[in-house]
Amino acid sequence: MTIRRPDPSELDGIAADFGITLSAAQLAAYHAVLQANFDAYDQLDALPDFLPAVRYPRKAVYQPDADENRLGAWQCRTLIHGRPTGPLAGKRVAIKDNIAVAGVPMLNGTFTLDGYEPEVDATVVTRLLDAGATITGKSVCEALCFSGGSHTSASGPVHNPRRHGYSTGGSSSGSAALVAAGDVDMAVGSDQGGSVRIPAAYCGVYGMKPTHGLVPYTGAMPIETTLDHLGPITATVRDNALMLEAMAGVDGLDPRQAFVGQVGGYVEALSRGVAGLRIGMLREGFGHANSEPEVDEAVRRAAGLFRELGASVQEVSLPMHSAGPAIWLAIAAEGATQQMMKGNSHGFNWRGLYLGGMIGHHARWRERADELPDTVKTTLILGEYINRQYQGSLYGKAQNLARALRAAYDELFEEFDLLLLPTVPLRATPLPASDAGLEETLGRAFEMIGNTCGFDASGHPAMSIPCGASDGLPIGLQLVGRYFGEGDIYRAAYAFEQSAGLAE
Repeated sequence: MTIRRPDPSELDGIAADFGITLSAAQLAAYHAVLQANFDAYDQLDALPDFLPAVRYPRKAVYQPDADENRLGAWQCRTLIHGRPTGPLAGKRVAIKDNIAVAGVPMLNGTFTLDGYEPEVDATVVTRLLDAGATITGKSVCEALCFSGGSHTSASGPVHNPRRHGYSTGGSSSGSAALVAAGDVDMAVGSDQGGSVRIPAAYCGVYGMKPTHGLVPYTGAMPIETTLDHLGPITATVRDNALMLEAMAGVDGLDPRQAFVGQVGGYVEALSRGVAGLRIGMLREGFGHANSEPEVDEAVRRAAGLFRELGASVQEVSLPMHSAGPAIWLAIAAEGATQQMMKGNSHGFNWRGLYLGGMIGHHARWRERADELPDTVKTTLILGEYINRQYQGSLYGKAQNLARALRAAYDELFEEFDLLLLPTVPLRATPLPASDAGLEETLGRAFEMIGNTCGFDASGHPAMSIPCGASDGLPIGLQLVGRYFGEGDIYRAAYAFEQSAGLAE
């Protein structure tokens, strides 16, 4: 197509938005000299895009009926067979619906991408298929992934398979529910504030947020580049390690991967046991204002089992852990707002893979902004207000303090191999009613992130493992490691799983 040329009045309006005043003569001159630039854009538009090839055929997409989708966890079903052999051969996988699967509709929990079918497979999708996995569909996620609860998706709430009518946690709500229900063996989730680990804890499965940058985010719709992570959700530790082995490593297309350290060895680490591991039980992870005694007690009992297995476990204090949510909030609110307002899902100023279809579809959110859920509206209003008042200075301070938070955790890792604390302070809560007020809707979306979001800001790997249940509702324990220390986390998680009789 030919790029539409502006008339002089449009240029005058743009200049005025920047505070630039142009005389009539100046405006005419600018209009004239810009024409050569628009000619260059015509040339750009005529060139074919440069996108990765889609290597695996896929069968028709369909919407499952109520019997097949009793939890509300499937966004759509399809069938994509990977290689006939490989470490994931025979494994059924669900892909969170903020991750591109070529030719399969992508909604990201809302109307924003309505009608969008991705042009390519995300890197993690290709890598899972290369490893022999079979992708069986897309899992529901929360609206634009802005919720730790499972009640904000445009398709309706996702129910906890352990108790209908209760939250699965979010935003990878459908991924965790499908794994816990046995509908798939494994699923991909994304985690910006706890969105892999929260639903894993609520549903009683295993969820790993790897070190920031270890798994390429290429082809997934971001929230904030410095917080974005993709990770595996599985029913067993071994499957989790197998899945991370398949997904990890640099792809050359993701700016989050400026430095990637140790990759792989996760399955091998399972056999090493925990004897000699030094585990610090983080005092500030317990006793939150909304902590349930049952949760804190179950996690402390689990710490005792690690001692019995030969690990050294002692309590350690890091007061700055309690500042993690405030640091994270400024990064998440202002960063996500700028991503929405200016970046149309991708942002600017980085090298890698851009998906034009995703950018164009997401830009349409402005036409239906009233339909955004309260979680997104609140974030946008907060982020834009703070940015207008402080011109990004508080975002910058939060990013500086995120480095300080990482350094504080790193200092603990000079003495300990792992940190141990509750994943979330409470068990799954009832889903809000459809007519619930703003306070309840937002409360159920963010009440559980106190122990998870700081590790998104710091970038450390963290995994939720089931460590018990109370009144039938699962309790999750979080293990945190040093950068690229996923092997130590898997080593401990597997030993606990085997000894506690949790393996399935």
